[in-house]
Amino acid sequence: MAQLVAINPQLHQQLRLHPAKAEWHSKGIQLMPVVPTEFASMATQAPIVLTKNGQTGQFVSVALLGFAPGENLFFSNNSWQGDYVPLQIQRQPFFLGQAEAAGTQDAQETQGAPEFVVCIDNDSPTICPPTNQGSNSDDTQQLFTESGADSAYFQQAKQCLAELLRGEQQLQQLMQALLGHDLLQPLSLDIVFDNEQSTRLNGLYTIDQQKLAALSPVALVALHQAGWLLPIYTLIASTAQIYPLIARKNRQLANG
Repeated sequence: MAQLVAINPQLHQQLRLHPAKAEWHSKGIQLMPVVPTEFASMATQAPIVLTKNGQTGQFVSVALLGFAPGENLFFSNNSWQGDYVPLQIQRQPFFLGQAEAAGTQDAQETQGAPEFVVCIDNDSPTICPPTNQGSNSDDTQQLFTESGADSAYFQQAKQCLAELLRGEQQLQQLMQALLGHDLLQPLSLDIVFDNEQSTRLNGLYTIDQQKLAALSPVALVALHQAGWLLPIYTLIASTAQIYPLIARKNRQLANG
């Protein structure tokens, strides 16, 4: 469970982080949340499927990274092995929290202030040990410059969080379009690995290609004009990545 604290220039002036260790946050993640803006990049290496959020019941898009809870076949040797690094890894150890809940001065004193505040996970492996805080190193980064301005590293992290926020909003709109046209269907996967071990994946959804093909020209044009046809077809095409994923699992089983 992440221990989130609102970032404060005075409190975190000397904080140093190891950006490379952000990939450690992907360990044990079977279903990695992804947003439409990264579908094309993620689809080159992993299947993208839909599932329901266990708390809200809303559909979310995820990259399938393993065949069992806690299994990520893209994480080994303490690093992410894929060519594309998902935004959910890139933004670590930063999160967006409610500014009012974080008790920031801006939220209390300024009407119309930004709804979100940037928080950091105090338990993240990216954070340098207290004995190394304040010491300069080529593989570490600070959040703030000596003058108190955001460092280039922190600015990039904020851009990543903003991209994720926009992507989540786009995802909600995409889901509305898919549900509005009744284009989702359950996806069950029965897989037998080389060692004859078998597994079944449930609770996943994908695009109903027959219903998509049966849409009227007017509906297809509306989806195209809204910018949804590309992510729809990318979702469909990404399912072919299940075979390389099975191959990853077979290699892991063969290597013990």
